[in-house]
Amino acid sequence: MVIGAGPGGYVCAIRSAQLGLRTILIEKDRLGGICNISGCIPSKALISVTKLYEKTKEGTAFGIVADGIRVDLPSLQKWKAGVVSSLEAGVASLCRGNKVSIIHGEAELVSADSLKVKTAEGTEEKHTKNVVIATGSRAMSLPGLEFDGNLVVSSTEALSLEKVPENMLVVGAGYIGMEITGVYQKLGSKITIVEMTDELLPGTEQDLVRLVQRNLEKRGAQIHLKSKVISLEKDAKGSQVKAKISTPNGEITFEGSVVLVGVGRGPCTEGMNLSKIGVETDPKGYVITDQQMKTNVEGVYAIGDVRGQPLLAHKASKEGIVAAEVMAGLPSAADWKSIPWAIFTDPEIAGVGLTEKAAVEAGLQVKRSRFSFAALGRALVAGETEGFVRIVSDAKTGLVLGVQIVGPEASNLISEAALAIEMGATVEDIALTIHPHPTLPEAIMEAAEVAAGRPIHQVKV
Repeated sequence: MVIGAGPGGYVCAIRSAQLGLRTILIEKDRLGGICNISGCIPSKALISVTKLYEKTKEGTAFGIVADGIRVDLPSLQKWKAGVVSSLEAGVASLCRGNKVSIIHGEAELVSADSLKVKTAEGTEEKHTKNVVIATGSRAMSLPGLEFDGNLVVSSTEALSLEKVPENMLVVGAGYIGMEITGVYQKLGSKITIVEMTDELLPGTEQDLVRLVQRNLEKRGAQIHLKSKVISLEKDAKGSQVKAKISTPNGEITFEGSVVLVGVGRGPCTEGMNLSKIGVETDPKGYVITDQQMKTNVEGVYAIGDVRGQPLLAHKASKEGIVAAEVMAGLPSAADWKSIPWAIFTDPEIAGVGLTEKAAVEAGLQVKRSRFSFAALGRALVAGETEGFVRIVSDAKTGLVLGVQIVGPEASNLISEAALAIEMGATVEDIALTIHPHPTLPEAIMEAAEVAAGRPIHQVKV
């Protein structure tokens, strides 16, 4: 039995059924989980359209004249909802095709081998040999900034707005807040960002973030670092908010119609009775497992966001496959070398493997090489020349240790780097691999040629 039909849960259920296990998938909401319904997919749908919109507005540089172009947000939301519904139907079809039984209800663990499932028809007890907890994560609020679904919203509500806010306050400069910020800024919102730390996208190398920050500020965003909201007032009509913000330069006031709180996510484990049956969790509530997704309780597994950082859909899916194969008796484990990540800002940022700092801290002698998109033909013809590809490699062997990209299609480019690291490739391997021209992946090859000491389209220094 798999609890939660997100990208970890439904993948786990399908793989379990393929391996001959009788499988039941339990979901209290919609198939596809947060990722498909109110996270990854809807956000990228809006990001794709608003990027196209901005590109068209700037089309005069390319000879495209599009006077009076605008985005009808309700129509855009309707299209986005259609994409989401299509994917949801696809998950249901895959489950049926693989003989996975689906129960729409809320599950509660009674013991390691039994659950109570509350459905529209009532509550019944189910018995099972194995149970997989795949309940995901939820947005976290702050004291005084509790979600009301109208004025103070999480990413879920922010992705479904029917009207573009004239002024939007974004509290928290993590990847969720920054991705949504880009959408509404392109649609015309005046953005104010408040972040407690001293940098946007905390934890991301700042030379990658610098281009994102510059573009936000170029479009008029007010960015306040080392700052926090100290009070929030809502008007009697419930249509406007006034926030007082403490900054290093003094107190300022924000007035607008939407406050997006994006300060992180926490595991969805409430009501699961994990402590009652003895499942161990860490201080933040994430379920502790080994590399085979096993908890400390026999027959109980956990995958995806509920298992802890990084909170990534593709990680959850791979963990789901591991759990399914372990339950079927196969010698599977999370033995991947690294997990790629991507942030869909403008420009995009992506990475995989070790940063230069992490490699040095691990005692490795490293070489850092980079190639700018400004020197790449495909980037030039696309009018997207900001950014670069950086390869961190072992100075002695040339082994690729990590790759970071900021620039056009970084999210798509990073997969080649992930494959290189998984296969133990060297910079020489990448440099010798012929890449089609003119394409963006050539930037990876060019960065590898720099590392190998024979750059062609960059002056050797």
